[in-house]
Amino acid sequence: MKYLIVLAVFALAFAAEEKKEEEAKIYMRLIPADVLRDFPGLCFASTRCATVEPGNSWDLAPFCGRSTCKISEDQPPRLLELVEDCGPLPIANPKCKLDTDKTNKTAPFPGCCPKFTCEDGAKLEYPELPTPPPEDEAKEAEKKKA
Repeated sequence: MKYLIVLAVFALAFAAEEKKEEEAKIYMRLIPADVLRDFPGLCFASTRCATVEPGNSWDLAPFCGRSTCKISEDQPPRLLELVEDCGPLPIANPKCKLDTDKTNKTAPFPGCCPKFTCEDGAKLEYPELPTPPPEDEAKEAEKKKA
C-alpha cells in the first residue's frame, strides 16, 4: 500500500511539472471551387489532379489540410470548396516552442498540424485574419458609395 501511495505522489509531481501543450487551431474558409469545363458539376482537386463530386472530401497533401466540395444555396447554385487547414503559424513567443517530437507532418489532417509546447503561464497568440463581409453587406456598401 505504501508503494502505491509513493507512486501516486511521484505521478502527481511529474504531471504538475509537465509543460502545457497547445493544440492547433483549425481554420475553415469557403472559396469558389475550381471547375474544369469538361466536368461541370464537379470540383477539381488540384492536389490530386482529380474531379470530386459535391459532398465528398479530399486530402490536400503535400499540404496539411482537407477540402470538401459543396454546392451553394444561392440561385443559380455554384460549386464551393470548404478548405480546412492549420491556418497561420502563431506569433513568435520565446516561451513557446515547436515540439518536433510531437509534430508529424505526414499524418492525416488534422494530425499533421504543428504542435507547440509552452512554459507555464505562456500562451500562443495567432495573427488576426481579415474576413470579407458577407455578399449582402458588400453590395449594400457599394450602393451607398454610388
